[in-house]
Amino acid sequence: MPIVSIIMPAYNVEPYVGDSIRSALAQTYGDFELIVVDDGSKDGTAGIVKGLAQQDGRVHLVQQANRGLAGARNSALRASRGEFFALLDSDDLWEPEFLAEQLAVMDTRPDVDIVTGNGWYLGGLRHGQLARPYPDTRPDPVLASIIGDEWSVFIMSVVRRRVYTTIGPFDEAMRSNEDYDFWLRAALADCHFVRNDRPLGHYRVRTDSLSASNVRMLRGILQVYAKLRPEIAQHPREMVILQQQISRFEAELLAAEARLALEIADFEAARDYLGALHARRGGAALGLAHFLARWAPNMLKRVVRLKKPRTTPATP
Repeated sequence: MPIVSIIMPAYNVEPYVGDSIRSALAQTYGDFELIVVDDGSKDGTAGIVKGLAQQDGRVHLVQQANRGLAGARNSALRASRGEFFALLDSDDLWEPEFLAEQLAVMDTRPDVDIVTGNGWYLGGLRHGQLARPYPDTRPDPVLASIIGDEWSVFIMSVVRRRVYTTIGPFDEAMRSNEDYDFWLRAALADCHFVRNDRPLGHYRVRTDSLSASNVRMLRGILQVYAKLRPEIAQHPREMVILQQQISRFEAELLAAEARLALEIADFEAARDYLGALHARRGGAALGLAHFLARWAPNMLKRVVRLKKPRTTPATP
């Protein structure tokens, strides 16, 4: 039985999945299984996985109708056998020492439930930059800090199976930010997180539709917070942090929706979003943007295009 189960959801990732699998197979720690769940892909994803599975028996392919990231991860978890599971998305990459380093932490710290890693951005506006600080002087993640700092936990994490048996699977009602929801539930269950801040992965950023992606992710994070609110009703410190985060992300969502509306030339919607944002935040710049959205929308669209959008906190 393998010690580690690598969990890889895959959907229409033909250009990337081969390299992701090969980065897993190149690990210096080799006692693992790699479970790739093809989540209803319409391209050549499954064929690439099948070819690599024929070359290395540690690779296993599960195929299913599309159920989203959470559903694909859950199918992989149900098929997995390892004492630990490691999350590797099908367009990301690991350095050869990734697994060995995270497991070394687990070996020396039996109290630790989740080791969260670090890496570099691959593609996008921040290509080559660190996804998390190194060295990272922040305290290890706990419930309050995971609520207040959505960058607390990196998607490239290794998790003891007891976390999964304690809190259950990823929430398939979440179409984005299901990983953030999982970390919050783990923290609520008093699971112990630590960081390995040495960058050992590459997190791919695809910029097909940045504005639409930002809107989706911001809606997702607010869905996570709405689900969390009743769970922390008896945690006053965490509730204050949650309220601050909800206010922050509601405003960021209005800004992202306004940007997307301008991109698709829905100027009436852009005006409404900017008006709501101005009512919330005030300020001359937002007031001018609201005015231009009504009277000179094409001018506003050109101005917005010149400004690079801030990367959405997608909890990678």
